[in-house]
Amino acid sequence: MTRSWAGGPYVVLALGVAVVSTASILIRYAQAEGVPSLTIAAVRLALAALVLTPIVWMRAGPELRALRRGDLALALLSGVALAIHFWSWIASLAYTSVASSTVLVTTNPLWVGLASMLILGERPGRRTIGGIALTLVGSLFIFTSDSSQSGSAALQPDPVRGNLLALLGALAASAYLLLGRALRPRVGLLVYIWLAYGTAALVLLLTVGVTGHTLMGYSTLAYAIMIALALGPQLSGHTAFNWALRHVSATFVAISILGEPIGSALLALVLFGERFAPLQLAGFVLILGGIFLAARGEGEGGGVRPESVLSKEQ
Repeated sequence: MTRSWAGGPYVVLALGVAVVSTASILIRYAQAEGVPSLTIAAVRLALAALVLTPIVWMRAGPELRALRRGDLALALLSGVALAIHFWSWIASLAYTSVASSTVLVTTNPLWVGLASMLILGERPGRRTIGGIALTLVGSLFIFTSDSSQSGSAALQPDPVRGNLLALLGALAASAYLLLGRALRPRVGLLVYIWLAYGTAALVLLLTVGVTGHTLMGYSTLAYAIMIALALGPQLSGHTAFNWALRHVSATFVAISILGEPIGSALLALVLFGERFAPLQLAGFVLILGGIFLAARGEGEGGGVRPESVLSKEQ
């Protein structure tokens, strides 16, 4: 990477966070149109995979055909984790507030940070660890404040169930990020995201069929919303995260994604009237401070060693 592009990964991550912040809002609108959460997840991933298919075959066909079986298996496993993430998180938005859902689903720094040290051999420095601590405390502030408010029964019919689903989404997203971090030094971005998105789409579409849901019969607005989810948060936002995984650690990417609850909560305030208390505002400040601190400490530790990450023949 040239010196002029040294800040590029951080700019890309910031834009990605801004785009994915709209996802929970779009999902809420789709659910209001009567689309089941599982169907929303399936259509979102399927459309994204379809858009990518001709691009991948034209630009990365030889790389795809030369892919090692071990790397292919890891990419498919990453897709399964992504399917679980999107199903559980989208389902959580039908039961709890946007703030609680997005905060809990972005607690992956805790899980990614621990796994990165134990499995990937990454050693975050003190500033990065401090950033993790700040973002987790900030997330706790937002969750505690949101849980203590009465809220709207229509928008939060079962907060405990929704929060547990969001936490499951966080664990699945952590697995997805770690697998992506392991593969990205060897596998091109287009090939990786096409395999991950395509696998997730197939898993979700099969689940839609098994559970008796349908992909047809919804309003024009519902389909427009799902298309927007695929082109915006999915293709633009998540692809930005995957691109960044080749340049910064999985831990820092996960920490950056914690900016999503701030944007989502502000949009929910304007569009749905989901107000937040001073404790939540304090949480937003801590999250932003944690992201800044982690950015300052990105090169402080032992560094990212891509060549050591699952580099043996699978």
